[in-house]
Amino acid sequence: MRIFKASVIVAAVTLGAPAFVQAQGAPSQPEAQTPPAQSSPVIRSIQVVDVKDLKPAVRSKVDEVVAQTSEEDLQSLRKSIDATPETASALRAKGLNSSHVVAINIADGVLTLFTKTA
Repeated sequence: MRIFKASVIVAAVTLGAPAFVQAQGAPSQPEAQTPPAQSSPVIRSIQVVDVKDLKPAVRSKVDEVVAQTSEEDLQSLRKSIDATPETASALRAKGLNSSHVVAINIADGVLTLFTKTA
């Protein structure tokens, strides 16, 4: 399982089809932040996982990513989550919101939102 660090995530939000794309080292120009459609992963489902429910090895990877992520990058990720109705809805269904998200992962069309509640 590969866990993305928030500082290398740029959310490309399109109505009905959220996509999260790795953008490490991308220039800060607006056109560089809009990925080509063919390179955007398709998100077919969203799952919300509390970090405390992970196996120790995976939890330590998530904790490592969180420790290396700046507050600014985390806030940017959370704003993108809030701007995407599908992700915000998945969190609300669990009684959570974007402030609980500490990392994300995308694999095989599944967006996993890793959360911490305390």
